[in-house]
Amino acid sequence: MRIASIVAAGGLVLSAAACGEAPDENNAAGDAGKKFSACMVTDVGGIDDKSFNASAWQGLKDAQAANSNIDPKYVASKAEADYEPNLTQFVNQKCDFILAVGGLMGDATKKIAQANPNQQFGIVDANPGVDNIYPMQFDTAQAAFQAGYLAAGMSKTGKVGTYGALPIPPVTIFMDGFVDGVAYYNQTKGKNVQALGWDKASQKGSFTNDFAKQDEGKKVSDTLVAQGADIIMPVAGGSGLGTTAAAKASNGKYSVIWVDVDGCESTPDCSAIMTTVVKNIPEAVKEAVLKAAGGEKLEAKPGFVGDLANTGVSIAPFHDFDSKVPAELKAEVEKIKSDIAAGTITVTSKAQPTK
Repeated sequence: MRIASIVAAGGLVLSAAACGEAPDENNAAGDAGKKFSACMVTDVGGIDDKSFNASAWQGLKDAQAANSNIDPKYVASKAEADYEPNLTQFVNQKCDFILAVGGLMGDATKKIAQANPNQQFGIVDANPGVDNIYPMQFDTAQAAFQAGYLAAGMSKTGKVGTYGALPIPPVTIFMDGFVDGVAYYNQTKGKNVQALGWDKASQKGSFTNDFAKQDEGKKVSDTLVAQGADIIMPVAGGSGLGTTAAAKASNGKYSVIWVDVDGCESTPDCSAIMTTVVKNIPEAVKEAVLKAAGGEKLEAKPGFVGDLANTGVSIAPFHDFDSKVPAELKAEVEKIKSDIAAGTITVTSKAQPTK
């Protein structure tokens, strides 16, 4: 498949445009009947969350670049109470395709879609199970497994950590994969690297309870560092930027594995980011919108599930860490990718989307 992948549900609210406001009507009134309107509602993280909202918007813009007949627009939600009104506004504007972004929007999208069965919806990081909602989900546990193995191999303290924003499936799926990757490293190498911040068996761990507050992210990662972790994977949208900034300021005391969008392309803290567990949301959204604009029906079953085999998830280049990661470890991480794709290694998570 050309399409390429559970995310944290939000991030840093930086955008002044459209935040929580009613979406503007299409200004190109003369083309209104010809354009295919692709309308996106962000979750509370906002359009510039450096994470999955930004990724989804990029997918809409990429679709427009491939087909100039597509007219993308968005509205950013300031609170969960905005989800239903924002979706309804786009229904009333007769958008051809309405995209909801993030697992937190699942219930609101299901409610509005069921009330408007002839309206085509799409959603990232959820599957409400409604015929007119095209779900785009990502088995990020697979790529996070690679990242956990990498972190275990790179740790000098023998302790690594992860934390999330909220204990919801698009978050915990990353954490499950990460700690299992650490465990696989220990099993393979006869080591005892500890994974702090998450217990897969009990599904309990460290959370900021927020997708936007950087100080909360820093607070949680400070605790993990105090416990000895020298590599941390935040799955917390913009809250995680508190961790990347602090890691950058630590002058190498600890480093970060980012999620969703390559941190060296989306944050100012590349020098502290070892790699990123990437969900290829832009490609998934782009392909869905292009199909819909071309008159193809988007089937809710099976929808789209991104994994390592279809490049829906991946780990990003090592960037500034490229010379620091031993060639042998790079090869092992790459071998894990092929083994997972081939089914030789099975990665499991309670949060995995079904195919």
